[in-house]
Amino acid sequence: MSGETQGSDPTASPPPRRPGRDPEPSAPLLTLDSRAGRLALAASILGSSLPFVDGTAVNVALPAMAADLGVNFAGFQWILNAYLIALAALVLPGGSLADRWGRRRAFVVGVIGFGMASIACGLAPDQGTLIVARALQGIAAAVLVPASLSLIQAGFVPADRGKAVGLWSGLSGLSTLIGPLVGGWLVDTASWRWVFWLNVPVGILAILVVLRAVPRDRAGRRVPLDTPGAVMAAGMLGGLTFGLTQGPEWGWGHPAVLAALVLGVFATLGFVDAERNAVSPMLPLRFFRKRSFVGANGVTLGLYFALSGTFFLLTIQLQRVLGYSALGSGLALSPITGILLVVSPLAGRWAGAKGPRPPLVVGPMVASAGALLLSRIGVNANYVRDVLPGVIVWGFGLALSVAPVTAAALAAVDEGYSGVAAGVNNALARAAQLLAVPLLPLLAGLSGIETVGGATFSAGFQAACRVNAIVLLGASAVGFVVLEKGLGLAETDASTGPAVN
Repeated sequence: MSGETQGSDPTASPPPRRPGRDPEPSAPLLTLDSRAGRLALAASILGSSLPFVDGTAVNVALPAMAADLGVNFAGFQWILNAYLIALAALVLPGGSLADRWGRRRAFVVGVIGFGMASIACGLAPDQGTLIVARALQGIAAAVLVPASLSLIQAGFVPADRGKAVGLWSGLSGLSTLIGPLVGGWLVDTASWRWVFWLNVPVGILAILVVLRAVPRDRAGRRVPLDTPGAVMAAGMLGGLTFGLTQGPEWGWGHPAVLAALVLGVFATLGFVDAERNAVSPMLPLRFFRKRSFVGANGVTLGLYFALSGTFFLLTIQLQRVLGYSALGSGLALSPITGILLVVSPLAGRWAGAKGPRPPLVVGPMVASAGALLLSRIGVNANYVRDVLPGVIVWGFGLALSVAPVTAAALAAVDEGYSGVAAGVNNALARAAQLLAVPLLPLLAGLSGIETVGGATFSAGFQAACRVNAIVLLGASAVGFVVLEKGLGLAETDASTGPAVN
């Protein structure tokens, strides 16, 4: 395939351009050394920082939420999972909306929706309301995140895309690591509710910048949304997550747990069948004929499984076992901020010049060593001796990986499908994060525990870090075996990017 709309007659002549009404095809591509390019990149980073900051800040705020609303360990998991289920299930059609509506419009809609859901989270009077509001946040993020990436992939000249994605990953990663600091400070000085309310002024700023920097665009593709695929994806992710989360607490033979797991399995089969037969699938299976796309997303699965599981359990370990305050746990993780800021753009340029394979082999391997170092954090851990070395090595591994894995996934498909590709990559990342929250504690013996903290939790945390080290080594092996050798991301076709075969 090379740029034709799926489901259309490949022999038909393309429709004529309408000057003044189809601005996107004639709009010049941006460069990083231009003011418009820098503003567009800033808008993309501001928008993506909303879900990224929120995700890590919520981790830090979980113990305070638990104390205020009366939440057990399963409740901890559901506050995260409600968001991740909605995001993972809908980010694929959300990516299609960026191509269907236009990148700027999808971005603005996503920011507005995320801000409104954040207000609802901050006002939640009980655990159930908070979980529902978190799901609404996930729906909005499913539109926002792929739209923010699409602003870069389809808006910048090919020579600058690798560096732009590197800057996006590094600065978005910086915002991610700012999350624990800001979230911890807000929890300690005000209330956990301000973790959500802070999204509103940031969202307003993001909208103002994108309206000023990014010209109005109209998507060339007008295709129906894949409703059966979205329904099956929600059933698949929701069923499996519910079963894995509640199974240890209610028992694996509980009717609701069995029903959820059966639903998840059959919905998985139904999802594959729906995508195979859909005229306009939200997950185009033909993308997976491209070796670089398969490799990049394979690394994504392992990387984000370990990333989500580590941050979820590490912040609880620091607060409930070692006695850190919310701000103290954020400060303990702050070295990762500087590492991501400095190393991620360099890793993006490395991948652009030499191809994604080297950093996506080395990065997860370094992160695996960091996970092993983090497994040394026990009940009597000292920060300098036990916590800091793991944080530093873990941070280097992440910084080497996040920019190249995103750039490789986007570069593997035609530019006209950049929104869908961003959606696929984000969906797989969120699905990995989603499954990590119930599955990693299950593998480590933590699921169903009554007391979140103490020696029992600490031993489970250490076991989870060792599991993550194995997962990351597997991701490194995927990068070595599957990714194509020597394909520089900056060497793709100058006009449309690589075609999907």
